[in-house]
Amino acid sequence: MTETLYADTLAGGRHWSLVVRRGLILRLTDLEGGANAGMLLYNPLNPLERINLPDTLKCQHTFKLTRGHCLYSDMGRIFCSIVSDDVGWHDASGGTCNRALVERKWGALTYQAARNDYLRNGRDSFLIELGKYGLGRRDFAANVNWFSRVEIDSEGGMRFVPGHSPAGASVWLRFEMDTLVLLHTCPHPLDGAAEYPRRPVRYELLRDESLAADEFCRNSRPENERGFANNFLYHLGIPEE
Repeated sequence: MTETLYADTLAGGRHWSLVVRRGLILRLTDLEGGANAGMLLYNPLNPLERINLPDTLKCQHTFKLTRGHCLYSDMGRIFCSIVSDDVGWHDASGGTCNRALVERKWGALTYQAARNDYLRNGRDSFLIELGKYGLGRRDFAANVNWFSRVEIDSEGGMRFVPGHSPAGASVWLRFEMDTLVLLHTCPHPLDGAAEYPRRPVRYELLRDESLAADEFCRNSRPENERGFANNFLYHLGIPEE
């Protein structure tokens, strides 16, 4: 039985952050299709520990993220596992857009001119959320882009696939440790849309005992077994509440 604890919608071109507790599921849903959801992860008790996408991809022998994959910290622990996925491919190499890129592609629309409809960018959105926790530019890491797909051509160039995610598609993340989650819905940096994309993403915190017992992610790679073992040792040092 799935219990929804909290739900809200992050409009296109916006940002948010929250701490997701161990054992909960964060479900992200692309409401209209073609969304992009940038994400960074940190240990709220020690923000020096953060998502490490190079290790995440390398240890699981993959270029994309989908069901069965885990998102690793730079200390070899698992922040979360992808326990369900309607999309099948999420980008982990494209990075995030910045102000100069957004202005070059879609123009400069400021808060003074457009109020809350001004054109946000991923880098500044992450910086605003990082600042809420005493973090800043030096705490940046490579980010995930949920619902986006980037392919590599025969010459090694990166190509964005427009409209990759259909309306209503979801990805379910089971958190294996308490995690500070930063989100934005700004455009993917390789998106070639003629107009600034504003695609909303719904986020929900769930409790699902059937997924809590799922072992697919743990057993999908020998490396993941070791990652879960690192989490076990880490939680031995945290008193139960």
